[in-house]
Amino acid sequence: MRTSSFRACPLCEAICGLEMQFEDGQMVAIRGDDADPFSRGHVCPKGNAILDLEADPDRLTSPVRKVDGEWQPIGWDEAFALAGRRLADVQKEHGPAAVAAYLGNPNVHHFGHIAYLPSLLRLLRTPNLYSASSVDQWPHQFVNALMFGHQFLLPIPDIDRTDYLLMIGANPVASNGSLMTAPGIPRRIKELTARGKLVVIDPRRTETAELASEHHFIRPGSDGMFLVSFVQALMRQGPARTAHYEGKIAGLDDALKAIAEVDCSDVLDVTGIDADTVGRLAAEFYAAPSAVAYGRMGVSVQRFGTLCQWLLQIANLYTGNLDREGGALVNEAAIPITGPGTSSGHRGRWKSRVRGLPEFAGELPVAVLAEEMQTPGEGQVRALLTVAGNPVLSTPDGRNLDAAIDALEFMVSIDFYINETTRHADLILPPASPLTQYHYDLIFNAFAVRRVARINVPLRERNEGERADWEIVNGIAAAYAEASGKPWQALPPPKTMIAAGLAKGSSGLALADLEAAPHGLDLGPLRPSLLSRLETASGMIEAAPQAMLDELQTLRDGLAEAEPQRPLRLIGRRDARSNNSWMHNAQRLVKGKTRHHLLMHPTDLASRKIESGARVRVRSRVGVIETEVIASEQMMPGAICLPHGFGHGLEGVRLARASQVAGASYNDLSDAMSLDGACGNAALNGLAVEVEPA
Repeated sequence: MRTSSFRACPLCEAICGLEMQFEDGQMVAIRGDDADPFSRGHVCPKGNAILDLEADPDRLTSPVRKVDGEWQPIGWDEAFALAGRRLADVQKEHGPAAVAAYLGNPNVHHFGHIAYLPSLLRLLRTPNLYSASSVDQWPHQFVNALMFGHQFLLPIPDIDRTDYLLMIGANPVASNGSLMTAPGIPRRIKELTARGKLVVIDPRRTETAELASEHHFIRPGSDGMFLVSFVQALMRQGPARTAHYEGKIAGLDDALKAIAEVDCSDVLDVTGIDADTVGRLAAEFYAAPSAVAYGRMGVSVQRFGTLCQWLLQIANLYTGNLDREGGALVNEAAIPITGPGTSSGHRGRWKSRVRGLPEFAGELPVAVLAEEMQTPGEGQVRALLTVAGNPVLSTPDGRNLDAAIDALEFMVSIDFYINETTRHADLILPPASPLTQYHYDLIFNAFAVRRVARINVPLRERNEGERADWEIVNGIAAAYAEASGKPWQALPPPKTMIAAGLAKGSSGLALADLEAAPHGLDLGPLRPSLLSRLETASGMIEAAPQAMLDELQTLRDGLAEAEPQRPLRLIGRRDARSNNSWMHNAQRLVKGKTRHHLLMHPTDLASRKIESGARVRVRSRVGVIETEVIASEQMMPGAICLPHGFGHGLEGVRLARASQVAGASYNDLSDAMSLDGACGNAALNGLAVEVEPA
C-alpha cells in the first residue's frame, strides 16, 4: 500500500512543498505538493534528489575517527568526549582564538543547526568564526544594517505584484530565488512579463534572461558604474517620491549629491551599456505604476558589491517603491528574525589577527581563514570545527586553504560526507536524516515573496545509532563545557524551540496550527512594515551611511585610472541541478549532459586560436586550472563563465559518484586578497584571468 507524507524541501531556497510517497516504510517517489499554497506543485530536480540522498551508500550514519590515516567507528559518547576534550585542550594551551569554526550554506536550511549552533559558538568564545555568508550575501546584510538598523530587515521584490523589475546579476530560474524565496519562479516571471516588464542586466544571457522582456550585457564588475548612472538618470526624470516615508529618511540629499558628482560620461566604455539605454530604463522605471530594483549573487560577490546593494535601495527609495506594494517589502515572519534578542549586525568589534579586517555580525571574512592558520604567533588557529561546509571548494584560494587545514592539530566536522574538506578531520559526526526531525525554516520563510509558514514533522523515528543535528551540538557543547570547566545548559528539543519562537511573533500562530496544516499556511501577501520596524539609532532610514559615501569615492577614484588592456573577466554560474558541491553525489542531479564547462564567446576563442570543446588552461593571480571550453554567444565578449562547486576526486575523498564528475574548482582561481572593501565579502566575480590552450 502506498502512503503519502508532506514536507517542505530542505535542499534549496525555494522551500517547495513535497509529497513523499512510501511503500512498506520505504520512500519510493517524490513529487510536488499540489496542495501547497506557496509552491503550488512546483518542484525542481533537487527535490527528487532526496531519494538519492536518503539511500546514498557514501553517507555516514555513525561517527568515525581517523587513526593512523584510517577511518574507524567510534561510539557517540566517546566521540563527544573526544571533541570536547581536544577543543578545550587546544584553547588551554594556545588561547580561545586557537579554535576556529566554519559554517557552510546548509546550516541555514535546517532548524537543528541554525537555532542551536549559536549557543555552542558563544561557549567557545573564539573570535575566529566564519561562514559561507562572506562568500555570498554579506553586502545585503551590511546595507540593511546601515540603512535600516538590522541585517535581516531585507527588502524583498514583490514579484507577484510589481509592474517593472530591474534585475541585476541574478538568475532565480536556476537558484530558485535566493534572498527572494519564490518557488515556481518561471511561472511568476511569465505572469510578470504578461502584465509588465522584466529587464535583466548580466554578462551572460542566463536562463532568467531568456524569459525576460529585455536583456543587456554588462562588463563584469562594472555594475556600480551602471547603477550610479541609473540613479542619476532617475534624478533627471523628476523629484524623489518620499511622501509615504512620513519624514523617516535621513541623509537622502547627501546621498544624491554624492551620486550626482560621479562622472558617468564614459558609462558605455566602462559597462558596455550606452547612456541612452540607461536613460530609457530609468524613465520606464520612474514611470511604472510599481517597480523594484533587485540584485543578487552576480552583484554581491564583486569588488563594489556593497555599494551596488546600497544603490539598488537608493533607486527603490527615490522612486517611492521601498516599503510599498509592488516594490520592495520586508517580510513579517511568523518566527521573527529581527527585533529584540536577535543579531542586528554590528561591525568592527574585533579584527582579524593578520590582516586586521573587521568582523561583521560576529564573523570574520572567510578569505582570511587560511592566513590565520598559517601565520605563527599568539592567536594562530590550530583547531577547526566545520559544520555542513566544504570551504576547500567554496571559499577563496581553495588549494591554499586545503594545505592550511591539513596542518592543523585537530579538526572535528559535523557532516555526513567525507568530502574535500572533511577528509582532513580527525573526527566526523554525521547527523541523522532531516526526515527524522522537526524543522521550521527560519531564514527562507522570512525572505519569502509571501507571508508563509510551515512546520516539517518527523516522517520516521531515528534509529538507535543516529543522532539529530541539535543533539550533536548539545553533545559537543556539554563535553567541551565539562573539559573546560565552563557552565552549560542544554537547549530543549526543536519542537519546544519552534513553539517558543512562534510565541515571540505577531502572527498569532501556535505550534498546533502548523501541525494541523501539513501543506503549509499562506498568511497573505507582503505588507508595508519597514517604517514601523526600523532599528537605527535615529529611528530613520539612513540613506547616506558614511561607509557608502566612502565607497562611492573609491569608485570615483578607480574610474579615473585608465585600464590599458582589458583582461578576460571570470564570473560564476549556478545550475538548477548543481548549486552546491555535495549535490554531485546524487545520481539524479549529475545524470545527463555535463555542466562543468567554461563558457566563452566565439570571438574570444578565435583570438586565442582555441576551438570549442578543447581543453584549456585558465590562469589567475593565485592559481591555474584545466577544463573544457565551449563557445557560447550567451556570453558577453571579454567575459567567461565557470560554475562553482566542482573539483572533486582529491585523495581521501569518499564520494564515489562525485569523484567521477568532470570539472575543476572555481576557487582554485579566486583570490583571498580580492575583497569587497566595504564589508569584506569575497570578490569572486570579475576576476582577471587569461585562457590558453592546455
